[in-house]
Amino acid sequence: MRVLLLGANGFLGRYVADRLLADPAVQLTALGRGDDADVRFDLASGSPGALARFLDAVHPGVVVNCAGATRGGARELTRHNTVAVATVCEALRRSGCGARLVQLGCAAEYGPSQPGSSTAEDAAPRPGGPYGVSKLAATELVLGSGLDAVVLRVFSPAGPGTPPATPLGRLAEAMRRAMQAGDGELKLAGLGVQRDFVDVRDVARAVHAASLSAAQGVVNIGSGRAVRLRDAAAVLARVAGYGGALHELDAGPTGRPTIGHPRPDADHAIPAVYPYPDGCGSWQQADVRTARDRLGWRPRINLEESLADIWMEAACRI
Repeated sequence: MRVLLLGANGFLGRYVADRLLADPAVQLTALGRGDDADVRFDLASGSPGALARFLDAVHPGVVVNCAGATRGGARELTRHNTVAVATVCEALRRSGCGARLVQLGCAAEYGPSQPGSSTAEDAAPRPGGPYGVSKLAATELVLGSGLDAVVLRVFSPAGPGTPPATPLGRLAEAMRRAMQAGDGELKLAGLGVQRDFVDVRDVARAVHAASLSAAQGVVNIGSGRAVRLRDAAAVLARVAGYGGALHELDAGPTGRPTIGHPRPDADHAIPAVYPYPDGCGSWQQADVRTARDRLGWRPRINLEESLADIWMEAACRI
């Protein structure tokens, strides 16, 4: 099976590439903007015609799109998350390869959820920020393209390689600094948010399964269990061997909580850096029955193992 992977150098893309390369039946080609891609191509600025000609030359059976941006302004997010996907869809329509498209979406497309609920694929999406809007627009383009396509809506990915700008990455970095400085207490804020964490290696398994399946539409990829960030912090402290006290701070004067920023005294405001800039409020939890029924997929790696791997990377910087 010939697979064309877009975005192989990203957090998710690296693990998807590893998973696909481990399958001896897969012949993988990576396309991206970096020098280490097999073929260099910018989806946000390249033409659908040029990409279609490449598809006709390579003739993949599956195209997996892990490319995109998670940070930046609305214009940048739209270019990399929406315009790029429009280019992919149009190129596939023009090409004669007939490839199946596996698009990686995200839970930010749903927006806020009712605490205690599990979000299924038929939930009405109400993204609360430009990132979720740009990803939802991409999903709608894929679903309306007429292609053989599936969108995997990934909830909160975790595990080795977790970017330091993410909430779990910032937790690990704050703990690393505390241990390095010998601090007996760690002051954190914004720990009341609850998210559905899924290990990046389980996400890669889901992509592999989706590539081989006939599933179409939207499929949630998550653990099916929301975890409060303060509980994740306690687990991280345990795996790190941090014996100090964890103190949760209140939200700053803007009402937006922070994480990993100590407050030296009452006269200094906490920096207004929201730990989850995904516009999803205080709660998200995936209903993962569709992934089980249509992909034969279940998560295998628990959050403690994901956090232990995050800490292993952070500890190397001590």
